[in-house]
Amino acid sequence: MGDIIPILLLTVVAPVWIVFHYITKIKTSKGLTAEDEKMLSEVWESTNRMEERIKTLERILDIEAPNWRQR
Repeated sequence: MGDIIPILLLTVVAPVWIVFHYITKIKTSKGLTAEDEKMLSEVWESTNRMEERIKTLERILDIEAPNWRQR
């Protein structure tokens, strides 16, 4: 009768605990980290600046060389 408790712990409790442990780990790692959010924000800002620069260059080219898009 004294051997039942350790066997029960090893066959039922330990596997259930391990499964719940890894489910919790997976749920907490689904989101972005603060570092990822910062990097994404920097890339977004850089992309917006680059888009404005391209628009400015296209306006300048439209004035200086009106047929540049056809080349």
